Amino acid sequence: MSFPDVLKQDAALVQARLNVALANHDDVPVVQAMRYALQGGKRLRAFLVLESARLHGLAPEQAVAAAAAVEALHAYSLVHDDLPCMDDDDLRRGLPTVHVKWDEATAVLTGDALQTLAFELLCDPALGPADRRLALVAGLAKASGAEGMVLGQALDIAAETAPAPLTLPEITRLQAGKTGALICFSAEAGAILAGADPAPLRAYATALGLAFQIADDILDVEGSEATTGKRVGKDAEAGKATFVSLLGLEGAKSRAQALIDEAAAALLPYGDRASALIEAARFVISRQS
Repeated sequence: MSFPDVLKQDAALVQARLNVALANHDDVPVVQAMRYALQGGKRLRAFLVLESARLHGLAPEQAVAAAAAVEALHAYSLVHDDLPCMDDDDLRRGLPTVHVKWDEATAVLTGDALQTLAFELLCDPALGPADRRLALVAGLAKASGAEGMVLGQALDIAAETAPAPLTLPEITRLQAGKTGALICFSAEAGAILAGADPAPLRAYATALGLAFQIADDILDVEGSEATTGKRVGKDAEAGKATFVSLLGLEGAKSRAQALIDEAAAALLPYGDRASALIEAARFVISRQS
């Protein structure tokens, strides 16, 4: 099966699990908005959870709740990031953002509900023994909180009023939190579920997460709204320092490719079993959205 087919198959599996999680909820605006925010997307993080589980001999059914949790957490972050007080975006995945389609209060509550749904999903007994579920809860909390994604977003907001543009090390730290932390958790989740050493997957995902953000910066320059499903050129308009502004377009592309090579090298202990994860790394810097 080709990598795009695997990605689609995993996306469908995760969407079905998310649909089940919300099936018995009252059909109020905030739940409608949750379903809306959970549709579409590449589901790359969910794929990383499921593929890292397969790498350790676990069936998708044993990991799908964790994959769904990551996507719920990711959706929450997008809903909140799009708010006027944050990145102020009106388009996400080719559709109006939640606060545009509903209102700001609904968007805030939708993000809150998606975040708590993520931790509810990690309590699913199908994920295995209680100690491993607890490790997943702790890992996702750390990746998404003030040591991870929230820290990255806070640094990004602070940079908007900083007296000087961020340096390369500062941008790298910012994006390691805002984008990389959740990608790292996703790739490590399968090892956590299997009670295995997550170190090789952590090294893989650290490089992958940074390459992912560099690719995003490149798309903000070279991409179009029609293909990316969101506004482009915002960073340049705002005068924000990015990997492209600091490294140049070709330098950023070269750095992204070097990181993908680094990610692939980290998977050598797994041999041919890691081929899908290597394909995922290549996809990250060749995607158009």
